[in-house]
Amino acid sequence: MPLYKTITVNPNTKVFIWKIEESFEALSDGILLTENCNNRVNNMKSDLHRRGFMSIRHLMALEGFTDLDLYYDENGKPHLTGDKHISITHSFNFAAIIISDAEVGIDIEMQRNKILRIAHKFTPIEEYRTMANDDALMRKLTIVWCAKESLYKSFAEKGVSFLENIYVEDFRLDDSETTAIVTYEEKQQKYNVDFLEFEEFTCAYALISEKQ
Repeated sequence: MPLYKTITVNPNTKVFIWKIEESFEALSDGILLTENCNNRVNNMKSDLHRRGFMSIRHLMALEGFTDLDLYYDENGKPHLTGDKHISITHSFNFAAIIISDAEVGIDIEMQRNKILRIAHKFTPIEEYRTMANDDALMRKLTIVWCAKESLYKSFAEKGVSFLENIYVEDFRLDDSETTAIVTYEEKQQKYNVDFLEFEEFTCAYALISEKQ
């Protein structure tokens, strides 16, 4: 079972990362899906997406949850039955979840140079022009994107703009955390964001800050 990493963020919050190496058939073994989710996975054209979908269910099982415990609201945000919160992410051959007593968000992205071309759409790129080289800039922008994606998932309000409404405090590449603020209409929320890099991927996860 390729559980890649487990991170205990605090006594009530855990991150689980899966490296997808098995076949869809192997990942399906022992996993019971709802009728809706079974239809969803059967209609997926990408085998990697299907395998990612099933690996998420294996990660949920580590905390005692099944597909029957998972549902989505009208905005597409995943929820668990009971009082736990969940966020889900999948990128190429990695998948991850974060489960907590509080609202959370998580994102994984492959580090790719194309982010240099789209950076102006999600962050004030001039803030990062002092980076030593394009590789360092690409890594930093990927962290910013992952942070903003995780914040967007946690905040969960339609209409939130990555560029206009989500601010990530600057950080160094050798850091492992930063802070962020989401401001939208009359609501403002502060977050703590942790991040890590592995095998040319980046993962970030956001938790609501106790200091508002």
